[in-house]
Amino acid sequence: MARYSEKVKLKRSNLEVTRMGLGTAPLGGLFKSVTDEDGEDLLNTALDLGINYFDTAPQYGHGVAEMRVGKALQKTSKPFVIETKVGRVLRHVEGVEPEQWFPDAPRNIVPIYDYSKDGIKQAFEESLERLGLPHIDIVLMHDAEDYIKEATENAFPVLADLRSQGLIKAIGLGMNYVEPALEIMKGTDLDIALIAGRFTLLDQVAQNELFPYALKNSIDISMGGVLNSGVLANPVAGATYNYLPASDEIIARAKAICDFLKERDVPLLAAALQYPLRHPAVTTVIVGPRTCNELEVNIENFEHKLPDNLWTELEDAGLIAKLAV
Repeated sequence: MARYSEKVKLKRSNLEVTRMGLGTAPLGGLFKSVTDEDGEDLLNTALDLGINYFDTAPQYGHGVAEMRVGKALQKTSKPFVIETKVGRVLRHVEGVEPEQWFPDAPRNIVPIYDYSKDGIKQAFEESLERLGLPHIDIVLMHDAEDYIKEATENAFPVLADLRSQGLIKAIGLGMNYVEPALEIMKGTDLDIALIAGRFTLLDQVAQNELFPYALKNSIDISMGGVLNSGVLANPVAGATYNYLPASDEIIARAKAICDFLKERDVPLLAAALQYPLRHPAVTTVIVGPRTCNELEVNIENFEHKLPDNLWTELEDAGLIAKLAV
């Protein structure tokens, strides 16, 4: 069996997710518009290829991604695991143009942080409506780095109640920053954490404290942002790193890794996609292709056979930190 479609049981629930999951920020039009038809083709292709884990959020296209994902999943007979997020609600604000990051977003609809108990309930109910599905398997607290107290004291109890009622099956968080994520993990009883960009070829900080805590407490880790928003796909001037223009230093580091890999006939994309799974805390890698072709390229590189000693050679060359387990 191909590794990308291998199913892994989450430690704290009966859910089984594929080693590769599909992130849907690009289907919300992240940075570049996507048609409904192309989005549906991508989702159907992922399902046909055996991917069952789909991550979305109200923020992605200000509801557009959830609606596109729901439309495809409503029609499939294949099993799937759907994950969305709370912490923002979509509000009508007259005269507001779509933000630059999501050109497909509808006019006058704005995501607003709301970590009140009522806001969390509303976000969940409205996501159910946009998805058009009878259930949501996993709900994550989204970008809560400035709302640690509210996430712990407001959001988590609401989600725990939904979990106890069987309305959701797993609770987690989705964040880009390790320190606040770890603080929330320690203050709650989470099942899963989606950590973006913090265990990649360019940044291994998640292995210092967060991964050991997750292993000790049986919290599954999904790794997103494994290309650090683009620079690990193509380390050239103008590339993005963590959604902002990459510095000369970051581009130089990525280029050095790329050159090292090229000497060993290893595609940079293959190493970047596979790197997170070398740590036992990581259950799955979430990719964010925009087209069917990009998905197929991701799968090809995810399956690419790497040299046995590649990671230790990168460590010895000082290009990545040594693995801490």
